[in-house]
Amino acid sequence: MEQRRRPRAGRRSGLRVGRVFGVPLYLNASILLLALLITVLYGELAGQRLQLSPLGGYLVGAGFVVSLLGSVLAHELGHALTARHFGIGVRGITLELLGGYTEMDRDAPSPRVDLLVSLAGPAVSAVLGVAAVAATLALPDGTVADQLAFQLAASNVIVAVFNILPGLPLDGGRALRAAVWAVSRDRHLATEVAGWAGRVVAVGTALLVALLYAADVLSLVALPLTALVALTLWHGAGQAIRLSRISRRLPLVDLARLARPVFAVPTGTPLAEAQRRAAAAPRGGPETEPEHRAAAPERFAALLVTDSAGRPVAVVDPAAAAAVPEARRPWLAVDAVARSLADLPTMPVATDGERVLETVQAHPGAQYVVTAGEDVVGILHIADLAQLLEPHRKMNT
Repeated sequence: MEQRRRPRAGRRSGLRVGRVFGVPLYLNASILLLALLITVLYGELAGQRLQLSPLGGYLVGAGFVVSLLGSVLAHELGHALTARHFGIGVRGITLELLGGYTEMDRDAPSPRVDLLVSLAGPAVSAVLGVAAVAATLALPDGTVADQLAFQLAASNVIVAVFNILPGLPLDGGRALRAAVWAVSRDRHLATEVAGWAGRVVAVGTALLVALLYAADVLSLVALPLTALVALTLWHGAGQAIRLSRISRRLPLVDLARLARPVFAVPTGTPLAEAQRRAAAAPRGGPETEPEHRAAAPERFAALLVTDSAGRPVAVVDPAAAAAVPEARRPWLAVDAVARSLADLPTMPVATDGERVLETVQAHPGAQYVVTAGEDVVGILHIADLAQLLEPHRKMNT
């Protein structure tokens, strides 16, 4: 159970099934696998314990699936409604194989809000767990209702306890981040600390389950699911660490410096001739800051194709141009390896680093048009941006 921030909801992989308290609800395809596994495995167990027919057992299993999904939804609504209370927009809730997540349109504005939003989900699960425990004690033993109440009590208590473990991407990791953020006044440092704690939690989870299996406390069936949970935690923690390092460098993004200058050539110009002209033209001035020199050590101009009236209409795709054999380049027009400007995302030259990153995440691609008013003043290459934000990673330029 986690909260995520995404720049755009349109690229979501789940199927929208409705709205709950005004929040869009989505189901990931992996939820079908979860439903099938629980219906079959729990249905057989319930059938044996309650002496039901196979069909009756599977119906009880299906009922447990519905109740479990309702619990997960309530957990995520705890995050969503608390976030909305503090003015943070909620783009939706998605239920999937390992639980669910809530997408918000921005980060919490303060450690206090981050802490409250993070703990709201586990608090809801704890309340549901206590209520289910009370129902289990009140209901007659050996009944379907008693069995479902017991399983819901166990599920919600486990979810509440596991989610407060102090490591991202768990809710407890966000709470830890809020605490470190409050003390250090550095959100990026707090995220990195909570991310490394998440890796410790992932390894600890895997080791604990391995020990329980060796002690015959858990069956072999639990190992694959636990391995998946541990891998998911490790990946989520790694993403948090990487994002914290990228976010720390976002103020360095300056499109006026980072975008490659454009060199205009008329439509129909042979590719070889266009490349010769661009190579002979003066390149952009040297960067004065080491970070920008590392991002773009050579300021190769982007080839801008113009129509008969001199208006820019397309930009040459460097990968497509490089794939053309040199012997063919004198005979191939630049238009054949160019992309229409209308098909490329556009960013004003004054766009700050955070908005640049959001645009890139919402519109993945290799090139972005940088404009000043109606004029095209440069082309941002994703490799240049990546090299600036992650200078220690090897990038293809």
